[in-house]
Amino acid sequence: MKSVKIEGKKRSDLGKKATRHLRSEDQVPAVIYGGTETIHFHAPVMSFRSLVYTPEFQIAEITIDGKTYRTIMKDIQFDVVTDELNHIDFLELVDGQKVVATLPIKFEGQPIGVKEGGRLELKIKSLHVRTYPKYLTEHIVVNIDNLQLHDNILVQDVIAENIEILNSPGMPIASVAT
Repeated sequence: MKSVKIEGKKRSDLGKKATRHLRSEDQVPAVIYGGTETIHFHAPVMSFRSLVYTPEFQIAEITIDGKTYRTIMKDIQFDVVTDELNHIDFLELVDGQKVVATLPIKFEGQPIGVKEGGRLELKIKSLHVRTYPKYLTEHIVVNIDNLQLHDNILVQDVIAENIEILNSPGMPIASVAT
């Protein structure tokens, strides 16, 4: 699984004035929760670039004061006017404790219905899942080889070992239309 390494510094001031000061110095305030303690920290905006601006699912290995935390990105906030990165929330991965994550779908194969003149329509690009951290993967593979004209692949058709899919089972993922 891909991971991004981020070097951060612990924050002591948590007020509005302190966060504005951090943002003026191109630092992004962030928080790690879900473990034994909640850690408030900041890091340069450029260190989050490869994590935020990608459709891939990645693990963030955040090092603060010599201690490394394995986390996943849970929430992200942008400025409504300038579209700059404002704040990021991370969830610490704790062995033996299930996490909820959003994993992208990777479609494999060429549908039979497309070969017959149909058009493939992808309805959703990611699935919400609940699993233990050791079973997290970069993506969920969905084979679309057997998709006929006017056929759908539903969420209930996805086979993911050791992963509980939280989306509605009747929701279509992909279909072939004329």
